[in-house]
Amino acid sequence: MRHFARLVIIVFTVLRFGLDELALSGFRQRPVRVLVRVMTFGRRLDAPRGERLRLALERLGPIFVKFGQVLSTRRDLLPADVADELARLQDNVPPFPAEQARRLVEQAFGRPIEAVFAQFDAEPVASASIAQVHFAVLIGGREVAVKVLRPGMLDAIEDDLLLLRTLASWVERLSVDGKRLRPREVVAEFDNYLHDELDLVREAANAAQLRRNMQGLNLILVPEMVWELCTSSVIVMERMHGVPINQRARLREAGVDIKKLARDGVTIFFTQVFRDGFFHADMHPGNIQVSLARETFGRYIALDFGIVGTLTESDKEYLAQNFIAFFRRDYKRVAELHVESGWVPPETRIEELEGAIRAVCEPHFDRPLKDISLGNVLLRLFQASRRFNVQIQPQLVLLQKTLLNIEGLGRDLDPELDLWSTAKPFLERWMVDQIGWAGFVERVKKEAPRYAQLAPELPRLVHRALQGPRRPDPLLMESLLAEQRRTNRLLQGIVYVLLALALGVLAMQVLPHLHR
Repeated sequence: MRHFARLVIIVFTVLRFGLDELALSGFRQRPVRVLVRVMTFGRRLDAPRGERLRLALERLGPIFVKFGQVLSTRRDLLPADVADELARLQDNVPPFPAEQARRLVEQAFGRPIEAVFAQFDAEPVASASIAQVHFAVLIGGREVAVKVLRPGMLDAIEDDLLLLRTLASWVERLSVDGKRLRPREVVAEFDNYLHDELDLVREAANAAQLRRNMQGLNLILVPEMVWELCTSSVIVMERMHGVPINQRARLREAGVDIKKLARDGVTIFFTQVFRDGFFHADMHPGNIQVSLARETFGRYIALDFGIVGTLTESDKEYLAQNFIAFFRRDYKRVAELHVESGWVPPETRIEELEGAIRAVCEPHFDRPLKDISLGNVLLRLFQASRRFNVQIQPQLVLLQKTLLNIEGLGRDLDPELDLWSTAKPFLERWMVDQIGWAGFVERVKKEAPRYAQLAPELPRLVHRALQGPRRPDPLLMESLLAEQRRTNRLLQGIVYVLLALALGVLAMQVLPHLHR
């Protein structure tokens, strides 16, 4: 009954905000179209469709807001106006009561809050759909931030996910575009993403990895986790002191070099992506601060590590070859890479895909470098590839979304930021490392331990290979057969002796009874 009531609310919200109009023309069944028209008679829908979708998701609650945020990254599936509007979804939700937060912390640690903290601020400093953050001081005097998972989140998520799966199945069956939009796949992706974010230990591990990777760069600070106080529902980390990056006037007054800050952001992003293959994938202004402390002045401070992106070596190699082909204007090679990677069906005509890629990329080469948006180039490539049934890989969609965030953030700081000239030396260096002589030497070093294990066996393996398949020696085979026959006779004799002994023992036991 509870699920039915929630479903009624969802359907009512869909109709109230006119979301049926997004798919009405695509419904296969005429009775469905007629029924929806009757139920929504007299509605006035003056707002754009993307805005109506955003407002409906905000009305349905935190889980649907989070779903809209994830959906906004799937620009390979959505029209540009809808994706842009969904990107505006914010996670600002009312905090849950301070007493409840204290109780959750005590449950997680199994002891009174006074046994852990000398001070615990009742008022949260930040509140989002999944968790909220409180400042505190450990008994030893160390300042920390405590992130507490919202109570009842798992049950609420499971209920809404069940309804989302049901709605996705309906859309796939009733809408012409259902299969192309892959709604069930999108919901499954959201399911994985949301359950990962519900485990705060995973977030703590992400932060630790990023902190380790960034230690030598001296451009960004990542809070240290207090591991003995990290659980799946509560994590404790070093408190960071900084100014939000969107408070540019305050940063200028403090003497921060804003243009250098913009360039450093690009360097940090490309280092995380192309050197480490592990990047912070939620780099909006709410998660980024700037340090004003003397010893770390002007460095970035990263917060909230629930969403990270990872790239495999094959992903990075694919990107390297695409960048090389792109800089050379070799659009045929870009198209071939799409086919070789399995992104498009093997029967795709290379010439047609090449033409679509050329139409996206070529106009950018005749514009000043500072006016070129690499994020928008990737975005238009994704949109152009829809008609070729390109299967965009989730990790690269996340990369594109993060690149758009970084690019927008950089140009907010410095409108004249030239992303290409800032990133190009880094990319060229990285490409040499990946596919040049240096890259070859590095890969040999990585494989050296395995080669060292095989080296002692190499002469024997080569000798055996040169000899080829060996035919069995007839005399040796005859000798082995004769030996086998002798062994069989010996075993038979032993068996007969054992049988005779067993019969003798049996007779000795039975005969006295017969005489009686």
